[in-house]
Amino acid sequence: MTQNPSLMLPEALCYSSANTNGLKTIRELATFRFTCRRCEDAPCIAVCPADALEKDEEGVIMRHTNLCVSCKSCVTICPFGTMMTDFFIHHRNKDLLYDLCDHEEARKFVEACPPGTAMLTDRKENPEEHIYKLNEKVLIREYIYETEKE
Repeated sequence: MTQNPSLMLPEALCYSSANTNGLKTIRELATFRFTCRRCEDAPCIAVCPADALEKDEEGVIMRHTNLCVSCKSCVTICPFGTMMTDFFIHHRNKDLLYDLCDHEEARKFVEACPPGTAMLTDRKENPEEHIYKLNEKVLIREYIYETEKE
């Protein structure tokens, strides 16, 4: 969610199996999977006083929400700005939280999103178009930012 309380954006979650690692939004899962640089000696893991961060078998950072004390040391130390302060919001507006594993909830999520930012589709993962599978029900499009040539 945004830090601007006047801008209320919807959030989503989707767990295809039993979740034993705490509630995380689609944004947090996508950020760690696609934006994180997966540092070899990840400073975010080293600085966490609660040992709430670890790498999974693919090298993707996972945050254990039941251990995280929201000190935001990881946000401060990340050299790439991957860690976001809104990951640590514990009291969320349930009216803006949608379960994407439920078709009706997914439809409502798309309607609540800013125009053009989310859609229901039957597309498949397509790396050539920067479309990647986050889980069984969610695809994420990565936007590649290019710098201007001089």
